[in-house]
Amino acid sequence: MAKVELKQPIVDEISAQIKDAASVVVVDARGLTVAEDTQLRKQLREAGVTYKVYKNTLMKRAFEGTDFAQLDEVLEGPSAIAVSKDDATAPARILAKFGKTAQNLEIKAGVVEGTFYDAKGMTAVAAVPSREELLSKLLGSLQSPITNFARVLNQIAEQGGASTEAPAAAEAEAPAEEPAEAPAE
Repeated sequence: MAKVELKQPIVDEISAQIKDAASVVVVDARGLTVAEDTQLRKQLREAGVTYKVYKNTLMKRAFEGTDFAQLDEVLEGPSAIAVSKDDATAPARILAKFGKTAQNLEIKAGVVEGTFYDAKGMTAVAAVPSREELLSKLLGSLQSPITNFARVLNQIAEQGGASTEAPAAAEAEAPAEEPAEAPAE
């Protein structure tokens, strides 16, 4: 069997992973201890991110013709990729947070929703909250005026309930005016 035939299933595996991916982040994980690597993989797996080490030539071949071909220039030395199909910022967020404790983890670059980011750009992407966090903040800001309005109405009802009934009662006791008749012509 030729070497190309042996490598083609791996290229197909990478292609399947990056198909419909929201983001792909390339990292250099040289120097991580086994415990650190295991912890990193666990955090990424819990967030729905696929993380695997591949040969650079196989990744380049799988990236051909996709938005991720922009990553070819950073595929030097040992490289691993973190792929997310759902949350575009999850790989960058988790890797940047983990990189603060594990000094040997280096984010090389990434492609998020078709846009290439270098290492500095990926740290900026990592600062973006997750979709769920953004939605909860939006919901909170939408609920805030309604909640405040309900509180004001409740306070008015508690404090001014007696004073609003008094003018209504006074109007009921006053005799109703009869409309004036129009003069006859």
